Amino acid sequence: MIKRIMLAIFAMAIVAFTLIPFGRAMVAEETPTRRVTGQTLTSTHLPAVRIKFDKAFKYVGSQSFVLYSVANAEQHFFVDADKQGRIKRMYWIQFEGYLPNNTHAYDYKSSKTVDIGGLTFIGDAQARNISGNQGRADSDGNRGRSFLQAKGYRMASDEVLWQRLVHMVDEAKRNELMIIYLEDLSGMGLTAADLAKGGAAAARWDDVSKGLLDRAIKGMKISR
Repeated sequence: MIKRIMLAIFAMAIVAFTLIPFGRAMVAEETPTRRVTGQTLTSTHLPAVRIKFDKAFKYVGSQSFVLYSVANAEQHFFVDADKQGRIKRMYWIQFEGYLPNNTHAYDYKSSKTVDIGGLTFIGDAQARNISGNQGRADSDGNRGRSFLQAKGYRMASDEVLWQRLVHMVDEAKRNELMIIYLEDLSGMGLTAADLAKGGAAAARWDDVSKGLLDRAIKGMKISR
């Protein structure tokens, strides 16, 4: 008797499963939230946006991971590199949001903002030397560097200009779109130390950073 009841329950479970539309059941896993076609990256939410990059930049792929056990992160990379994989310029795009099991919020010190394609971005820039210790091995920056190295790419030199643009997706400031634009600084005949406070070319930083922001904006078109 028990055997017949168990067989009946099993049969009912199979019937119920077959009544679920297969495509709908799998769509969350098989349909990517964000995709790249040609030079255009399209996001359907958080935020819904299209970013088209200049044809000089080649799309080299994406990766997703949980960052520091507190946030989901999805990275995409477009690079302008030579045949040896040495990157002259690049865009690193990151969609990031805190997990529902915490109450963290994003808080940036910079008060400078810029409007691009109808979106407001917090903007800050630095000259950096990226050799040596770059912080935690599981940081988003180190993960991005490892991803690019696995694809055969690296910055042309350790001296770089770094422009960060961050758009807060929601009022709670728990989701963000971050775009980082990097350039090889060595072509200007300068180092990050030269442009730092007290450096030999510190007086040039305002002009250098303005030009960097202009080029970062010029290389992409954002629309909603």
